Amino acid sequence: MSNSFRIPPVRSSDEIDLVALFKSVWLQKKLLLSVTVGVGLIAVCYAFLATPQYQISSVLRPSAINELDALNRSEVYSLPPVDALLKVGAALESYDIRLAFFRANQKLFEKFVRPGQTLEQSFEEFNRNSIRLILPDSDKKNPLNAYVKLEMTYPKGVDGVAILNGFVDYAINNEREQIAADVNVIVKNRLAELKGKFDSARSNYDIDKEAKIASLREVDSLKRAQLQDELKALRAQLKVLRSDRIAQLNEAIGIARSLGIQKPATPSSFGDSANVHGGSVIRTEVNNQQIPLYFLGVEALKAELVALEQRKSDDFTDPRVTQIGKELQMLTVNREIEVLSARKNEDVFLAGVQPLRAEMARLNGLSTDMAGLRLVAVDQQALEPLAPSKPNRLLVVVLGLFAGAVLAVAIALIRHVFRISGTHGHVEVAGASVPFLQPRPQGDVMSIGGSQAERSTRN
Repeated sequence: MSNSFRIPPVRSSDEIDLVALFKSVWLQKKLLLSVTVGVGLIAVCYAFLATPQYQISSVLRPSAINELDALNRSEVYSLPPVDALLKVGAALESYDIRLAFFRANQKLFEKFVRPGQTLEQSFEEFNRNSIRLILPDSDKKNPLNAYVKLEMTYPKGVDGVAILNGFVDYAINNEREQIAADVNVIVKNRLAELKGKFDSARSNYDIDKEAKIASLREVDSLKRAQLQDELKALRAQLKVLRSDRIAQLNEAIGIARSLGIQKPATPSSFGDSANVHGGSVIRTEVNNQQIPLYFLGVEALKAELVALEQRKSDDFTDPRVTQIGKELQMLTVNREIEVLSARKNEDVFLAGVQPLRAEMARLNGLSTDMAGLRLVAVDQQALEPLAPSKPNRLLVVVLGLFAGAVLAVAIALIRHVFRISGTHGHVEVAGASVPFLQPRPQGDVMSIGGSQAERSTRN
């Protein structure tokens, strides 16, 4: 008995029947519709049930030059507009300043506080996820591009505009207060330095004045001592001279008494005293020698001797004594010392302190109140957004429907593949149709006995 069977032709794996594939997918249109609608409904639920998130921003730019001109012209603190913007940007980025604002305005951040979290933990989450600072690329050649942008994302129910604008104002005020404190400290330090120089000049003046007064007093003391010494010596000299004169008079009196000269006489008259002449005689003597003292006669010499012996002071006999007394009297008071000691406002006599006075007056008149200082220009304030930034409902629904459609097609294709893999072929054996499991083609499939192989099996 011989039986024959025939294997149907096997299609190559490189050939895809798109029409059959499309028909197979289309036959599953209910599945496609249900999966697409299901995913779309999930997207719609998310789009309308998710908490809306809003995004706002504030942009700061350098202020005008005239806003900082007064500060820069003070010669105390130099702050160009771009540097002021960078300082404010650093303040906006500062963790401490953000935390301080968070603590100072806890009512605005009630939505960010989670149960079981500390204030710092709640702030950390807000600081990490909700606020972001944007700085431009550094371009020194084009300062017009300088700006600082602060963005904030917040959920519905939070007054984000008040938070962002309030934080910007808080950071600017904080930086303004810091600059005011810096200026105040610099001014105080400079005033202290100038005061030190002024005190040094005053100390030098006091030392110079005391040295000058001491020098004047020393000169007066020396001169007074010299004059007193001279006066003492002069008086001793006059006393000696008077004693010598008395001795001379005593000697002359003895000689005159022995010669009998009672009245003043001359040598010629003394020689002719014995001759008596009648008439008038006129004598003329020419003598280049001093006449001896005894010719004055006993009477004149005794009168001078008595006067000398009764004399109590010889000061009047020499005009130098009077001159010394005058000089000593003038030395009792030094008017220059009196004037120096009587000075009331000695600061006006200080030398080289006029620039110090001018600088101190300028610094004392310098205002350290920076309340009106405009560090930056708020180019764009945060405004209430018209629509949430996310979720974008239309986009979410469209993407949900698209994803549902893609997922539905993928499921349909997978089912089609599995259906083909499980399909049974038919083999004719001895004129009868016998089920035959057709293997799933993998790679290149070799045909057995050509495209239409026939085998005969004989018993």
